[in-house]
Amino acid sequence: MILKPSLTAGAFGLLAALALRGPSDLTPPKEPAPCPRKLAGLVGAYGQSDLPLYVFERDGKLFLLSAGTVSGPLEESSPDLFKVPDPGLKAGSTLNFSRDPDGGGAAVRVGSAVLGRLSLGIEGAGTYRVSPVRPVDELTKEALALAPPPEPASLKKPDLVDVTHLDPTLKLDIRYATRENFLGVPVYSEARAFLQRPAAQAVIRAHRALSAFGYGILIHDAYRPWYVTKVFWEATPVDKREFVADPAKGSRHNRGCAVDLTLFDRGTGKPVEMTGVYDEMSERSYPTFPGGTSQQRWRRDLLRQAMEREGFAVFDVEWWHFDYRDWKSYPILNLTFDRIPATPVG
Repeated sequence: MILKPSLTAGAFGLLAALALRGPSDLTPPKEPAPCPRKLAGLVGAYGQSDLPLYVFERDGKLFLLSAGTVSGPLEESSPDLFKVPDPGLKAGSTLNFSRDPDGGGAAVRVGSAVLGRLSLGIEGAGTYRVSPVRPVDELTKEALALAPPPEPASLKKPDLVDVTHLDPTLKLDIRYATRENFLGVPVYSEARAFLQRPAAQAVIRAHRALSAFGYGILIHDAYRPWYVTKVFWEATPVDKREFVADPAKGSRHNRGCAVDLTLFDRGTGKPVEMTGVYDEMSERSYPTFPGGTSQQRWRRDLLRQAMEREGFAVFDVEWWHFDYRDWKSYPILNLTFDRIPATPVG
């Protein structure tokens, strides 16, 4: 999925400046402690969607991002009452939170104004959905009868490999092989992840390097046949087509050089919490989004460092999407998974 930025240029630049980035040799600072439980429910966005008030956690304290200005740490007067110590909001202002039955922030009073909590993309577990313009099965039949756009014959010969055959300790959660995706129906026949061999080997090196931090890589999507990109385009309402790749140009997924992934905890085997969830269409998907908690941002940036170290570049509006450096060298492919040659184990 592709997300078009909605923040102003100044605010987006601030997000980039605030992003926690460590050196490229994968030696980030020590992982932060989890956000204190009493504060975790208050982290989020409040007010108007065009000018939200972000509440985020850093080093066990709450901070604000409002109209491009960071304020904090907030001074806690009580579990729900905080004082703003510096400019941003008027110095000396207080924030009085009200909570929902689960302890999350439902609203915050700033002076005489009450700002309700904003739902950015997907709060908690869930899947973003659209109503397909036409039935997906019809679109699939039509797309399978078409051919990708023509390209030069000088491109590299494809060498797609199943990444889990090269390293079975990688984990998969291929959403497009299930109903848990934005169309609500499976578009892949199998839950498998293929990449061009050099890209697959680079992912595996990142996966192994991350073991030093107790993490591994979980893949949501990798190679995507061109006909699926065509289905996504035709099924998506016109006003939301900015969120899907144009089949006339193809996507880097079609070339076997893009991968959507996250981290899993090697101790529990479960995915970790990031600043937002996979395929979420909100500011939380930006790789430079400063919201959330210190630990979430640290993990997101650790993943980015590990992937960049191996020749990948993060997509500028999706923390989970990485493009391999040689993607331009490979052709757009339209092979269904069952037509990809078997990958030797090891």
